[in-house]
Amino acid sequence: MLRSRPLPLIALLAAALLAACGTPSATAPTDAPPTAAPTAAAAAAPTTASAAEEQQVLQLATTTSTADSGLLDDILPDFEQQYNARVEVIAVGTGQALELGKNGDVDVVLVHARARESAFVEEGYGINRRDVMYNDFVIIGPPDDPAAVAGAGSAKEAFTAIASAEAPFASRGDESGTNTKELSIWASAGITPTAELAWYKSLGQGMGETLNTANELGAYTLADRGTWLSQQENLPSLKIVFGGEMIEQNPDKALYNPYGVIPVNPAQHQGINGELAEQFAEWLASPQTAELIRSFGVEEFGQPLFFPCVASS
Repeated sequence: MLRSRPLPLIALLAAALLAACGTPSATAPTDAPPTAAPTAAAAAAPTTASAAEEQQVLQLATTTSTADSGLLDDILPDFEQQYNARVEVIAVGTGQALELGKNGDVDVVLVHARARESAFVEEGYGINRRDVMYNDFVIIGPPDDPAAVAGAGSAKEAFTAIASAEAPFASRGDESGTNTKELSIWASAGITPTAELAWYKSLGQGMGETLNTANELGAYTLADRGTWLSQQENLPSLKIVFGGEMIEQNPDKALYNPYGVIPVNPAQHQGINGELAEQFAEWLASPQTAELIRSFGVEEFGQPLFFPCVASS
C-alpha cells in the first residue's frame, strides 16, 4: 500500500513496507546450468513468506486519550488476531487525526469532537461513522482549590470562578477534542482566554503532558477522566475538583465525552485500505468489543475508563 505520508513516522513505515517486499532477482541467463531441485526446507520457505505478507497493516489516527489511558494496548490484539492484521497507531489530537484522514495518510480515525466528525463525513472525507464509547471530562486542580471550583454547579460556573480568581490554567492548546471542549466552555461563560492573560497557559501538548505541567504549576486543567485515572498516581499535586469521583457523580452532563470511529473514504485517495478499515469499525462498535471496553480499568481503578455505546454480548 503506497501513498503520500508527510510525517516522518509515516515515511519510515512506507520505507519499511517497501523493504519487506524485497528486490526482484535478475532473470537467469538462458545458458545457465540447470538449477538443483529445492530441498524440503527450501520448498517450504515461500509458503512462510507468503503467509507473512498476507498480514495487512491498518493505519489508525486517534486521540492521545485512547493511547495514554492504555485502552488500545488492551483491546487491539483481539482485532489483530481475528483479522491477521497489524494496527499502526498515530496518537495525536482530534484535529490532527482528522487532517491525517483528509490527506489520505491513514485508513481510519477514532476521535471525540462530534461537530468536527460530522463535518469530516459531510465533506466526503469519511464514511459510515459509528458511535463507539464515551467517558466524561473533569476539571483537575490543586487540592486547596484556590478558585473554589468545587462549589460550582456547572463547568461554565467553574471556569468563570477560575478566570475571576486568575488562577493558573493549563490548556492543551492543540485543537484536540479536549481543547475544543475547553474552548466551548470558555465561550459559554463569555470569556476569551488569550496569551496576554498571565494565568492562562496554552501548551500545544497532549493530555499527559498537560497534566504533568498542571501538576508542576499547581494549575487547573480540563481532562478526560480515563487519562486522569490512568495517570493520577504520578500527579500528587492535583485532584478532581469538579466532576465527581465517578461519571455518575458528574453534575454537568454536558461534560460527557463521546467517541466515534470513521473509516476514511477510499474514493478520495489511492491506497486507502477501505475494506480493513470497515472491518475495524464494525469490530470496534460490536457487542464483543463492547465487553472489552467496559471491563478495561475496572480491576485497577474500580471503574471503567470508557463506556461502550452498545450492550455487551
